Amino acid sequence: MRLFDTHCHFETRDASEIAAILSRAKAAGVEKLMAVGGSPDLNASATIAVETANKENSLPVVLGAVGFDRDQAGKIGTGSLHDSLSAILRPPLPLVHFNAIGEIGLDYHYSPQTRREQTELFALQLEEARQRDLPVVIHTREAAEDTVAILGETPSCGIIHCFTGDPSEAKVYLDLGFYISISGIVTFKAADNVRATALYVPDDRILIETDSPFLAPVPLRGSTNEPAFVKHTCEFLAALRGMAAEDFAELTFANAERVLGA
Repeated sequence: MRLFDTHCHFETRDASEIAAILSRAKAAGVEKLMAVGGSPDLNASATIAVETANKENSLPVVLGAVGFDRDQAGKIGTGSLHDSLSAILRPPLPLVHFNAIGEIGLDYHYSPQTRREQTELFALQLEEARQRDLPVVIHTREAAEDTVAILGETPSCGIIHCFTGDPSEAKVYLDLGFYISISGIVTFKAADNVRATALYVPDDRILIETDSPFLAPVPLRGSTNEPAFVKHTCEFLAALRGMAAEDFAELTFANAERVLGA
């Protein structure tokens, strides 16, 4: 069974620790994953993860995404955003290549007071991705209206990650051309809306992710999540959709390769 974890974070910059996490992922069947940034620290660790994997054939293939998330609103000067992204996307490391801009987006659950700054940062990064012909990895929480409005102004492609909405919200993003990524939240008892969405999303637009180190799926809920655990989410979703786990894994693997150009 080939697995593709489309969204994980590394909170360490220690290459040996990252290699150990990647080794466990490989043992669980994860052939590819995407290390995702969102802050200066996470951008740096994602870069190290890509470089580490590219040096060792026994590890999974690691794709990279870098950008500035909603928590960076007001911290990253919009005037210097282009230079900041250029510096990350063209590092002096010949083994590093980035496949997406992310994670970016809006979160009004925790930071409604920075709405204006968030929307500015989000819109500017969508434009950067458009100019660079890169997909985007979007976080949106309690901000669907603004997210959709901004996407309508800047045509984009990519992933709505860790989707927690209902099928009607998913339809809007699907109509815009986005893929929907489902995390371990789908295994949680109270996540009926996510399960409904997981049944609604068509075969050619669904992805799986861990969002590690957060949101470990049942039966490992409460543990520190890691890419190896995506297997549990895959198996749960396969059963939910009435498929063999191997077939669902292959389906989501192909979807991830398509959207990320990998």
